[in-house]
Amino acid sequence: MVEKLTAVKGMNDILPPESARWEALETAVRDVMRLHAYRNIRTPIVEPTALFVRGLGEVTDIVEKEMYSFEDRLNGEQLTLRPESTAGVVRAVVEHNLLYEGGKRLYYMGPMFRHERPQRGRYRQFHQIGAEALGFGGPEVDAELILLAVALWKAIGLQDVRLELNSLGQPPERLQHRAALIAYFEQHADQLDEDAKRRLHSNPLRILDSKNPAMKELNDAAPKLLDFLGEESLAHFNAVKAILDVNGVNYRINPRLVRGMDYYNLTVFEFITERLGSQGTVCGGGRYDYLIGEIGGKHAPAVGWALGVERVLELLKEQGSPSPDVAADAYAIVPEASSLPRVMPVLQTLRSMGVSVQMHAPTGAADGMGSMKSQFKKADASGARYALVFGPDELASGQVTVKALRDGQGAQRTEALGHVAEWGHSLQSTLLP
Repeated sequence: MVEKLTAVKGMNDILPPESARWEALETAVRDVMRLHAYRNIRTPIVEPTALFVRGLGEVTDIVEKEMYSFEDRLNGEQLTLRPESTAGVVRAVVEHNLLYEGGKRLYYMGPMFRHERPQRGRYRQFHQIGAEALGFGGPEVDAELILLAVALWKAIGLQDVRLELNSLGQPPERLQHRAALIAYFEQHADQLDEDAKRRLHSNPLRILDSKNPAMKELNDAAPKLLDFLGEESLAHFNAVKAILDVNGVNYRINPRLVRGMDYYNLTVFEFITERLGSQGTVCGGGRYDYLIGEIGGKHAPAVGWALGVERVLELLKEQGSPSPDVAADAYAIVPEASSLPRVMPVLQTLRSMGVSVQMHAPTGAADGMGSMKSQFKKADASGARYALVFGPDELASGQVTVKALRDGQGAQRTEALGHVAEWGHSLQSTLLP
């Protein structure tokens, strides 16, 4: 017996009807992005490893522990399955000189890969949707991106998320804060966990991002970066807050919010929920004015965010949001296979008018079409609103019986096969929400 193969642990199949939730979210994203004039970009899943080492930082968890990296057997090139998409978007912008004519507003959707322990809302292959505004330096674009996320939450009916906000300032301000952090943590060296000890001199700001509950009290009392910000950084942060205030967006200042990548400066933010356990960050991002230069492009400012698709969908289910209706509008009951050449053009005409039709088909070549009774059972189980009955009597008289399976259950009428466009429009009007 041939061995049964299964998916890689933490890399999941997305099957119907669950896939309908994904499609509904993706449709909402496209609509919201269009309203905000963001255009789609699609970058490769595999990128040079150096892109992420240089872009994310050598001492980040992603680079140190989580990337799927390998050597190309043909040319020895070091490659990595993308663990996030911002670096790839920036690489594409630089490579194709997209900022030559001015700033660009872009969005993406796709799979990312990180080698970590699979758990609820956190997988080795996971999916992100992101928005990036490149070439814009003003605080109004930081706020625009936050408002874009808020508009998406409204469009999909997402509840129970809160916005946390912070500013990381600029590199010279972070250097002053870094020195103060190191001095503070050195005074409390006996309370540091192993990750904190390892990062104390390489990247002490990341200690503040620790998920270890034992570190919370120590981190809460640590020097706050906001106290080291200069006049320009504070003005930028205050302008972002003012725009959010005037638009009625609630937020909480979190001085420990630093995000997981080294490329951020000035505004950083996260949308957080308490309903998904430890995986509480639904969406996060911020400004990254130096990443384009780090990747080899001409210096230009940028800001963006990414949301975790699995976490958003998990939260929608947790709050009881209904699953999208994936049933066809009509189910075609065809007792005799010999009548299919007459039936299928009718179904194609209905489909061209926007009426979705599921045609009954046998499960095997020798099984036959099945009885009318069994086909009606399948029609009802399919969730379709109507059954279209192409029986011998109907076809002999050039007609089809249209029977309601849901609203007005049991009501039926006959329609002429030669006038599909007319009764198809009538059928379509009853299907409108």
